[in-house]
Amino acid sequence: MKHLLLLCLFSFTLSSVAQISSTDYEKYPEFPNCKEMSVDEMEQCFSQTLQQFIYDNLSVPEKIAEQKYKGIINVLFEVNKEGKFNLLYVDGVYAELNTEVRRVFEMLPTLKPATYNGSPTYVQFTLPIAIPLVEPGKSILSPSKDPAKESQEKLAKEYDEIKNLPYKNQEYKSNINIPLSHHNYSLFDPDMNRVGLNTHTGQKPYTYDEVNKYYDFEVHNTRISEPRSTWLGRKFWNEHMVTISGDDYWITLDPGVDLQVGKDFDADINTYNNTRLVYTQGGLGKKLTFFAVVYESQGRFADYFNRYAESIRPYGGNPAIIPGRGVAKKFKTDSYDYPVATGQISYSPSKYFNLQLGHGKNFIGDGYRSLLISDNASPYPYFRLNTTFWKLKYTNVWMSLRDVRLEATDGGSFGTKYMAYHYLSYNITKRLNLGFFESVIWENDNNRGFDFNYLNPVIFYRAIEFSTGSRGGNALIGLTGKYKVNDRVNVYGQLAIDEFSTSDIFGGNGSYKNKIGYQLGLKYYDAFGVKNLYLQTEYNRARPYMYAHNTINLNYGHNNQSMAHTLGANFSEFIAIARYQRGRVFGDAKLIMAKRGFEFNTPEDSFFYGSDIYGTENDRVSDLGNTVAQGNTTDFLHTEVQLGYLINPATNLKIYGSYIFRNFSPTIDTDMVFKNQTTWVNFGIRTDLFNWYYDF
Repeated sequence: MKHLLLLCLFSFTLSSVAQISSTDYEKYPEFPNCKEMSVDEMEQCFSQTLQQFIYDNLSVPEKIAEQKYKGIINVLFEVNKEGKFNLLYVDGVYAELNTEVRRVFEMLPTLKPATYNGSPTYVQFTLPIAIPLVEPGKSILSPSKDPAKESQEKLAKEYDEIKNLPYKNQEYKSNINIPLSHHNYSLFDPDMNRVGLNTHTGQKPYTYDEVNKYYDFEVHNTRISEPRSTWLGRKFWNEHMVTISGDDYWITLDPGVDLQVGKDFDADINTYNNTRLVYTQGGLGKKLTFFAVVYESQGRFADYFNRYAESIRPYGGNPAIIPGRGVAKKFKTDSYDYPVATGQISYSPSKYFNLQLGHGKNFIGDGYRSLLISDNASPYPYFRLNTTFWKLKYTNVWMSLRDVRLEATDGGSFGTKYMAYHYLSYNITKRLNLGFFESVIWENDNNRGFDFNYLNPVIFYRAIEFSTGSRGGNALIGLTGKYKVNDRVNVYGQLAIDEFSTSDIFGGNGSYKNKIGYQLGLKYYDAFGVKNLYLQTEYNRARPYMYAHNTINLNYGHNNQSMAHTLGANFSEFIAIARYQRGRVFGDAKLIMAKRGFEFNTPEDSFFYGSDIYGTENDRVSDLGNTVAQGNTTDFLHTEVQLGYLINPATNLKIYGSYIFRNFSPTIDTDMVFKNQTTWVNFGIRTDLFNWYYDF
């Protein structure tokens, strides 16, 4: 039978959802009054007879009629092999209407059943009944389609039904990390530090969604948008290069660069950096996002930078570790090749929790430097759990670090150690925030690997350290604080204690166990009434032997770099910073003055004075009488000025020029520490996704 059974009503229609295709049976069910009809006429007769029967016998309950209800009752019924009507499902708003429909269907007579290959069969129909009822007309009643066939037909259209929607800057409301960049963070720092906000600024990097409600990225970027009519113009000046967006997903893909060319005039070195990168970010649903960057780089830098990179080179033949980046191999005769990959997967099961698995960096504090955790070292694998509720934000991070020295190498493999830290940020008042920090580093001794004792997110690490052995780990505790004087001024600070021995800390006798550091700082937004002028001053001080340890692997370092302050230990430092941006034009100026103490490392004096965090206390110069900047006392001056233009705010592509003057003046010149001066001019274009630190 090729035809569909027709049944039309002015007020309600029937359509079927039969288990058998309409081409597979010869006849529809037959009412007695349709006996003499032809096959084609029988379809219409069945439709009209059923419609009229329902119209004549169904009574809308008085209560429902008084309410002037208008709606649809969906009915699923069957005419079985015996020709009886079976009501399978009724979906009406009112129970009284459902009961009335059942009553009417029970009144229907037994029919001559439909036939399939000459044998009786059953057929199912769906029937939407409109209320109120109206005199029937003509409508279409067709047997229901085969569900399996219907499913296959739908799947056949699956590719064509994929929707490509406009990209709507979903990243700004996502839980992706905002790349660590001091200048970029200074743009929204004033909005995050207004009096009365319940923000937590001590744990970085931030995610976009925790910043965007105070600083609307889309609005700010729109204000500095460059009108462009061509596709290439929009992509270069305002947008991501590739965007994919659908109902519940989005992806961006961008090429990037960090191209630099310059000159160290004092050492007569032509410097350059040639980085090509690709980075992508995206979201699947509202809870899961990802971010990844792959860098391929070659470079040669100023003389002091190259010498330091080579001084921290790993065991095994590679010539250098590029500070903040990673292990480098030789490129040509005087340059380095250093690939890097970073990224993270971020998942927020609720508004209270965010979990991240990544390869990158973390930062604790409100300053330019951190005495607890900074982004000074190379990227590392980590797992982070952020818990935010009430006036609290609680951060747990577990990470895997490397010791790449000969002493820590076993069988050709670099030494592995692990680090975990807790940071609890508490907004005591609308102006005052305190943070409580503790960390522990342990090594893979006795092949214990990752010690699951340190997975506990609450218990004090110092207690666990004792339970795993007196030298089972190296714990550090710290305190951070911030006070908002008003919306434009806040003061902040840190206290780090590497060995908690009260008699040595407060004894005043210069004990080598008095391993503390502190930071005091001030930020001034819209300084002196100048819109977008950001000023910052900061003082840092770390006593000798901070971050070092007798056990070879338990120092506070990774890839021969400090996990905390860039200068290591045994120093005092003053920093002044000014930042300004108007539209897309920006400028930064920085002044750093420090007094540092180095080891002599000569045949006459090979003692450890507490500067190198990889030194061992067993070789210390003295138990008592230790002072900051002891040893080969060095005056350090670093000035840096940068001017630039933001090409694309979506990708943070910038063009800039910089000037660095550095003066390094030790008391005694040695093979490793000697008087030198640097004047370094540099020009570049870069995708700003991380901090370069040249100030050491």
